[in-house]
Amino acid sequence: MAMLDEPLYPIAILIDELKNEDIQLRLNSIRRLSTIARALGEERTRKELIPFLSENNDDDDEVLLAMAEELGVFIPYVGGVEYAHVLLPPLETLCTVEETCVRDKAVESLCRIGLQMKESEIVDWFVPLAKRLAAGEWFTARVSSCGLFHIAYPSSPDMLKAELRSIYGQLCQDDMPMVRRSAASNLGKFASTVEQSHLKADVMSMFEDLTHDDQDSVRLLAVEGCASLGKLLEPSECVSHILPVIINFSQDKSWRVRYMVANQLYELSEAVGPETTRSELVPAYVRLLRDNEAEVRIAAAGKVTKFSQILGPELAIQHILPCVKDLSSDSSQHVRSALASVIMGMAPVLRKDATIEQLLPIFLSLLKDEFPDVRLNIISKLDQVNQVIGIDLLSQSLLPAIVELAEDKHWRVRLAIIEYIPLLASQLGVRFFDDKLGALCMQWLEDKVFSIRDAAANNLKRLAEEFGPEWAMQHIVPQVLDNMNNPHYLYRMTFLHAISLLSPVMGADITFQKLLPVIINASKDRPPVAFVTIILCGFRVPNIKFNVAKVLQSFLPIVDSSVVEKTIRPCLVELTEDPDMDVRYFAGQALQSCDQLMISG
Repeated sequence: MAMLDEPLYPIAILIDELKNEDIQLRLNSIRRLSTIARALGEERTRKELIPFLSENNDDDDEVLLAMAEELGVFIPYVGGVEYAHVLLPPLETLCTVEETCVRDKAVESLCRIGLQMKESEIVDWFVPLAKRLAAGEWFTARVSSCGLFHIAYPSSPDMLKAELRSIYGQLCQDDMPMVRRSAASNLGKFASTVEQSHLKADVMSMFEDLTHDDQDSVRLLAVEGCASLGKLLEPSECVSHILPVIINFSQDKSWRVRYMVANQLYELSEAVGPETTRSELVPAYVRLLRDNEAEVRIAAAGKVTKFSQILGPELAIQHILPCVKDLSSDSSQHVRSALASVIMGMAPVLRKDATIEQLLPIFLSLLKDEFPDVRLNIISKLDQVNQVIGIDLLSQSLLPAIVELAEDKHWRVRLAIIEYIPLLASQLGVRFFDDKLGALCMQWLEDKVFSIRDAAANNLKRLAEEFGPEWAMQHIVPQVLDNMNNPHYLYRMTFLHAISLLSPVMGADITFQKLLPVIINASKDRPPVAFVTIILCGFRVPNIKFNVAKVLQSFLPIVDSSVVEKTIRPCLVELTEDPDMDVRYFAGQALQSCDQLMISG
């Protein structure tokens, strides 16, 4: 190796590593292609490196995938756009391999290169490549070719365009379902490059063939093409060509096709327009909402709000609401969950009276659902209903259910309720909140789940911001301070956290007079007289002490410098002598902050 000329050295390493048995070495060498190309120079990269890569196509899929990705950004290393065509042969080879992800990445890289090539070079190099792949004996080549036509077509002369349209039509009728699937999947991209006159004559006939395919996997991909093709056609043509297909697909024998229609129906309705949607698509949508397959009902249920917005209140009440009532008691919990995630959005569409009369009973039944995800989805969107029906009615009908859910056995449900409390508080007002929800907010601070306790502490801060320091001093601070004597150290840590969050809201005076003495006392973490026996159970916990150090550090910007010097600093100095190393560390950090504050002050 030492006898080799220096310029040959990088390519020799590459060849050695690419033939190494260790896949990681081969992978590393592929990922260093750009470095090796720079060392070789543009000419030798074109004449030696790229041909070598073209021949090295029988490697592990992971290596081939990395090669396909690297070649997509390799134009600068072969001499710029002028020589971009030299990158096509190795990628063409990768388009024929068996592994799908390698082929997809190779097609993606070819498209990226094709977009940068000059029109003449696309005709000379890219179009022949697409034609060779489309005529490939093995189906993998034909599958890959479908993703290249939208790059090859725009730059081609008229005669070549006609040939490309003909070839794509043949791919849509290929014997292999995998090829037809790829043709169906890429039809929208190809159609967007075809002239309007040929769009109706050629592309729509291809689309027609795909919609009548005997494989449901092809038909469901054709459904996706409906929306993209519809946007390319005039509204009247869309109604005559696309609408019948949508209606037929909504009754397709395959549930997968019906599922795709349900999933795409809102986008399809945008293509045909609101008037046609109201007159033609409503029956199809109702059928999907009542489909015998749960997966189809799930997809359809997720669109009820969007569809209702197109229909307006009268048609939504007449056609959609009866289905929604049935879905709210569906046998599948996933259907009910999908409905719960969007049903609140119907309230602004139906307006106040219909919401109170028709939707509220459905909300209440879903709030009592046995499946926690259903309840969570309803809780997270309650504010949408409040905007329509007002807080008085909300509190009468929904608040009892909310209070019940606050003690739900599933902690995620309790967490969702906590996160909703500040918004509810702002809408209920101080008096109503104190009567109904105040006790719950303190109760959550002693929950068995940490996430609930943490959220409850943040909740207190947000409530103090909402109702003001005076309210907090009366309703929150005394209870938090009293609970610093809790025998369980985890709960004491929660109350410490709550104090650190409340102090910026409460201001310097209350922090100094009320909060600081309790924190200083907690630094000793000594039990009150009532809990003397708990010493034996380890009442003095280092976790409390180093959290005290953190809280004292958070007090520094709030209180006076004299308070820092006379009260906080001595406490931190004492903690730096604690036997526990973590306590000493956090106390030291807080002392550093003290010193910085005193210097800057």
